Amino acid sequence: MKKGIVAVSIVIPLAVAALFGIKIPNLGPFYFLPPIYASINGFTAILLVLSLYFIKSGKIEAHKKVNVLAMFCSLLFLLMYVFYHMTSESTSYGGEGLARGIYFFILISHIVLSVVVIPFVLITFSRAWFGQFEQHKKIARIAYPLWLYVAVSGVVVYLMISPYYGA
Repeated sequence: MKKGIVAVSIVIPLAVAALFGIKIPNLGPFYFLPPIYASINGFTAILLVLSLYFIKSGKIEAHKKVNVLAMFCSLLFLLMYVFYHMTSESTSYGGEGLARGIYFFILISHIVLSVVVIPFVLITFSRAWFGQFEQHKKIARIAYPLWLYVAVSGVVVYLMISPYYGA
């Protein structure tokens, strides 16, 4: 299982980076996709908050269901994000001054942590899946805030850059 998680944790960022270099001609731009995948990020954040609420309330089955849905949403986000960038040119941020610095801080931290969080989420999920609940809880303390930050910061990045789509 560990080798699979390591492999997936390496392959996903490398594939995303490689796919950024591939443009499908005459198919885009798909400016309608960013608000959809940003909404999926927002929904994922809500699911993660619900997940914490359910486990703290002892509602284990609800906790499991929202986490499976959060994993599905993250996969759906990833597919839409890659498709958008394969069919559309990247949008430049047009803000200035302090807003520009804040935008790039959030964007860079979002990108870095979106790569870092992959193995943490996969390990956390697999430990729960295989009934290793004590080990699951230990790593969930790391994975949860990282995943929640990535989901929320993705929405913030979208909100900050959305005025510049198609400009």
